[in-house]
Amino acid sequence: MATTRTAHTVWNGDLPSGSGQVTLDTSGVGTYDVTWRARAEQAEGKTSPEELIAAAHSACFSMAFSNMLGEEGKTPDEVHTTADVSFQPGEGITGSHLTLKAKVPGLSEEDFQRIADNAKSGCPVSAALAGVNITLTASLEA
Repeated sequence: MATTRTAHTVWNGDLPSGSGQVTLDTSGVGTYDVTWRARAEQAEGKTSPEELIAAAHSACFSMAFSNMLGEEGKTPDEVHTTADVSFQPGEGITGSHLTLKAKVPGLSEEDFQRIADNAKSGCPVSAALAGVNITLTASLEA
């Protein structure tokens, strides 16, 4: 069954000095301030489309990785994924770097790296970001 998730943004003013608020409608977990300055310079307590994409990418990758581990009979103790989404004004989103640190009992380093690479390409958010460079640093922790 397909699902749809909804968010909306209300923006006031021009791009350089205006501001807006993005609301996560489906979950209802919050409304967040957005500005061009927060996107192109310093966050200063506000979010940006890239931060929201980073949140989506880290969550999606973690789920894909955990699922692929399960398909091989492995259960992680912990999966910690960070996504750093880069934005260049005038160019757009230029990349997403995933950093994975995971504790997976009984998994070899070779299998860990293989599964992590497959999760990177198999994650639906990675597929949505196919137009940008996606990189991965993966560390198997004891």
